[in-house]
Amino acid sequence: MKNDEQIIRMLINEWQTASAEGNLQRLSELMDEDVIFLMPGQQPMRGRQAYMEAFSEGMKHYRIESEGEIKELHVTNDLAYCWTHLTVTVTPHREGLPMRRSGNSLSILRKSPEAGWVIVRDANMLTPEPVSMFS
Repeated sequence: MKNDEQIIRMLINEWQTASAEGNLQRLSELMDEDVIFLMPGQQPMRGRQAYMEAFSEGMKHYRIESEGEIKELHVTNDLAYCWTHLTVTVTPHREGLPMRRSGNSLSILRKSPEAGWVIVRDANMLTPEPVSMFS
């Protein structure tokens, strides 16, 4: 049987895979209905539905690839937090250069009997990487 830390590590990987594939169904299963996403310079995004609508709209125009390194993961009973350093590349489907953002993310997860581990809060502090005309 897998321990909670292994399950959460798998959830983080599944999130990245589902994002790259545009798999809305899988993403919705990995977050709580009342999830809140915090991002620099933006109002909090409240609720699974708001996230799904924004992600769905974004996927019409962009492809998303991400990679991350978990820096810290702590589990206590039915709550956990995970600090991850992420790099996300957003590539337009049509014209335009890819945009890269990188930085830290802090996620809070909750374990429920029905859904298992899900993301309940996520503070995403990614910022644009400098663009080089030689890259």
